Amino acid sequence: MIVTLDTNILYQALKSSAGASYFILQLIRNNMLQLALSVPLFTEYQAVLSRKESLVDFGLELSDVDAFLRFIAFVGKPFDIYYLFRPNLIDENDNMIIELAITSQSEYLITSNIKDFKNAELKFNDLSILTPGNFVRRWKKCQKPMY
Repeated sequence: MIVTLDTNILYQALKSSAGASYFILQLIRNNMLQLALSVPLFTEYQAVLSRKESLVDFGLELSDVDAFLRFIAFVGKPFDIYYLFRPNLIDENDNMIIELAITSQSEYLITSNIKDFKNAELKFNDLSILTPGNFVRRWKKCQKPMY
């Protein structure tokens, strides 16, 4: 299953190992989810996660975040965006995330800012936009216990 992650998911995963965002990152790490990636989104990840304020919030050094970003680049499945699906969201960066989700045929776009994606002019019925907590609940419900 391919998923697209909003930048806030990686931010939350770096800030705390106790939440749903970290759980999602562990699913990616363990090859249970495939992360969709594009150059524009990776550039946003890099810009936001490398900010001085972010480093203080994470309690990490820039070298730690660089190592994390190398991991993301390694495990992410790259997609080139050739068509611009303009859902015309308020935040242009959110348009970029929708474009990647559609191009990659992601089953889920996971974000903590659901409201930012609700007022799109274009609607994509095959894409579910979920919070990290809702995604994890859905994930756990769909997993079969191993005996």
